[in-house]
Amino acid sequence: MEFLLAIFSISYQFGDAFAFLVISCAGLAVIFGMMGIINLAHGEFIMCGAYVTAASARAGLPLPMAIACGALAAAIIGMALERTVIRHLYHRPLDSIIATWGISLIATQGVLILLGPTMQGIGTPLGSTLIGDRSYSIYRLVLFATSIGLLLGLYLLFYRTRFGVISRATIQRPDTARALGVDTRRVYALTFGLGAGLAGLAGGLYAPTMTMVPTMGSTFIVESFVTVVVGGADIFLGAAPAAAILAVIKAALTAWYGQLFGQIGLLVAVIIVIRVMPGGLSAFIKRWQK
Repeated sequence: MEFLLAIFSISYQFGDAFAFLVISCAGLAVIFGMMGIINLAHGEFIMCGAYVTAASARAGLPLPMAIACGALAAAIIGMALERTVIRHLYHRPLDSIIATWGISLIATQGVLILLGPTMQGIGTPLGSTLIGDRSYSIYRLVLFATSIGLLLGLYLLFYRTRFGVISRATIQRPDTARALGVDTRRVYALTFGLGAGLAGLAGGLYAPTMTMVPTMGSTFIVESFVTVVVGGADIFLGAAPAAAILAVIKAALTAWYGQLFGQIGLLVAVIIVIRVMPGGLSAFIKRWQK
């Protein structure tokens, strides 16, 4: 019995880490992995989604609708920023780093000035269940199921819909797409807005589990970049195995040595992957399939 409880505990920690990595990196995978924009404001889009979700939930909206409002708000802000700032920085990665870093600072300090150092949060829904002598949050299991659904939804969107085909074609061959009559500026704006909306979705989903502070996005940013870099350029082929491998590393080291060693393990893993597989897991998988 104790062995089964230990297996369940480890599986629960793995699922929790996997969900966090997938949900937090989804928006960055679209913006960085597909569009080539190094978005250092990713954490602030997450913060935006969390704040709007908390405010909407306290205003009386059901939590799923509040999360949708957070994702929508981040998507709208993302599309506005794409039109005013990001649009001029495609194929200029160093400039995009500086610009998005500036946006990150403005957003963090702006929220701090306008809303203060903290915001009233919302409680974690669904309660918990007792298994053995340990209590497990049911909402964490919902987040794991959501991460699986998110991966499936993104795959279907980009590989089974007209928007997905046009978006991938525009990003890979913009001149050809433009010659065929595609409004590439609109496609770029929608794709960037989708990435920002996914970041807002991550903030909304994790808003009930976190302290609401202007710098809360920093909790996500490192692990998001680590997952995307380990996954490689093909986000749909590399994101899931990257998140699974990193989740095992993080869950094991966190369980044995604490959260700090879990974070160190992720950074060591990305260093090894960059050295051994510069193209990430997706490039390795494609070579193996051939």
